[in-house]
Amino acid sequence: DHPLQPELGEFDYHCDYLADGLVILMQSPERHINHSCDPNTYVKTIDGIRHVIAWRDIYNGEEITYDYIINCHDGAVWECNCSSSKCRGTIPSSFFDLPVSLQQVYHPFLDEWFVREHQERIATMLSKLES
Repeated sequence: DHPLQPELGEFDYHCDYLADGLVILMQSPERHINHSCDPNTYVKTIDGIRHVIAWRDIYNGEEITYDYIINCHDGAVWECNCSSSKCRGTIPSSFFDLPVSLQQVYHPFLDEWFVREHQERIATMLSKLES
């Protein structure tokens, strides 16, 4: 048994897995935002509240997107159909499966809980960038 209510549009793919095994049901509008390998927003947890924050200017009529791999580890590999010119073809199972150059771009946008939970791997990633 689980507390999701499919009759209300609540499905397991609307869940996000955070630090210490915490699972949350993403709320609207976050749970309706599609993935893009060239996102215009990111999700940041501030004082326990998740915020969708613009990464760059978003133009009138442009779809709001974010990269599902930010703050993700031990997920499933998905085929990507974002159609972006930067499309990677797949959404890997972990932030750490991204090229180090992209990890560097995404590093400032990682949630504090993710950085704390993966501090050794992030330190390794940062040391690769320095060498």
